[in-house]
Order: sequence, then C-alpha cells, then structure tokens
Amino acid sequence: MAGCSGGGGDSPSPSPEPSTASSSPAVPSPSPSASSPTLSGSWLGTGGGEAVVLMVDGGKASLYATGGTVCNGTVGAGVVRLRCVAGKKDRTVGTVDSLGAEKLVVTWAGSVGKETYTKADGSVLPSGVPTGGLG
Repeated sequence: MAGCSGGGGDSPSPSPEPSTASSSPAVPSPSPSASSPTLSGSWLGTGGGEAVVLMVDGGKASLYATGGTVCNGTVGAGVVRLRCVAGKKDRTVGTVDSLGAEKLVVTWAGSVGKETYTKADGSVLPSGVPTGGLG
C-alpha cells in the first residue's frame, strides 16, 4: 500500500467557481440597425403645392419636386445638405427632427420650414417627378 500515498488526500480539491454565463442562457442584445429606424430609402411628402421625394442611400441624398427641383448632396449627423442643380433652392440644409419606421420630419432652413415625409415602398420615383440633371 506504499504506492497509494495521497499527499494530503483528506482535503477535497477545489472546484471551479460557477460561471454566471453558463448558469443562464445567453441572450443576444439587439443590434441597433435591427431595432432602429433607418433614414435610407425613399421618402414622399408635399410642400408648397409640390410633391417632394427625398431619397437617401447611406450618406448620399437626392431631392426631387414636381416644380422642377433637383438636388443632390449628403446626410450625416442628422443634417441633410443639398446642392440644387435645377428649380428652387429652398431645401438646401435640413435638420432631421424625428425618424420613425414610416415617418420622417425634416425642418429646412429658410422658407420651407418643417415637412413630414412618409416612407415609400421600393426605390422607384413616382410619376411626374423631374429627373433632369441626373447622371
């Protein structure tokens, strides 16, 4: 029995601390893009008797209105900055006041003021919207 020396066999070996992660199921936190509305897409509104389309794709924006307005520019940090190549130039800087899954409110500097847009289905412009100056 000499080969069975335990070298302190009376004390139990320490057990590892239980992990809180293994004791409860892992629940992934929702990603911001999955639960937050996105500005990207086509938005339709009316202002000053005109139909207005604001299209956003990433950091780029375009605005078209039935009165002949054609503008292109950028979107960042809640601000839309446009350069109009045709028509009125009254929607060149706008601040995003609110953004929902189906509703966007932008306040334009100058005479236009606050406009409300509704998210459009698809990426096709409605008929009657000018596209001159594109390309």
